[in-house]
Amino acid sequence: MRILIGALAVALLTGCTTPSDLKSGSPVFTSSTQKSPKQYALCVFPKWQDLNAGATMSETETGYRLVMANPGVGQTDEILEVTRTQTGSSVRHFQRIAWQQLGRSGVSDAVKSCI
Repeated sequence: MRILIGALAVALLTGCTTPSDLKSGSPVFTSSTQKSPKQYALCVFPKWQDLNAGATMSETETGYRLVMANPGVGQTDEILEVTRTQTGSSVRHFQRIAWQQLGRSGVSDAVKSCI
């Protein structure tokens, strides 16, 4: 029984995704906007919070990062990097399982609606 529980724990942990893991892949959406990083992030963030109260936003040296984790397992599902450019902001959206959109269309819609 202990071996079964140990094997299950290892299997669950191997599925965890960190922000660094997510950013090592290609973004599912990239765009630019004339809005400042702060204006854009403050447009998207409340919409993400409506979908997942655990969404977080942090200021970086060059803009903002929004992160949404799966509340059930605590793994990172979504990252939005908003970086300052000469004309506004660059936006890059990363998703853990980009092909699986069931119940996640609101996340992508929020990213696109604020452009």
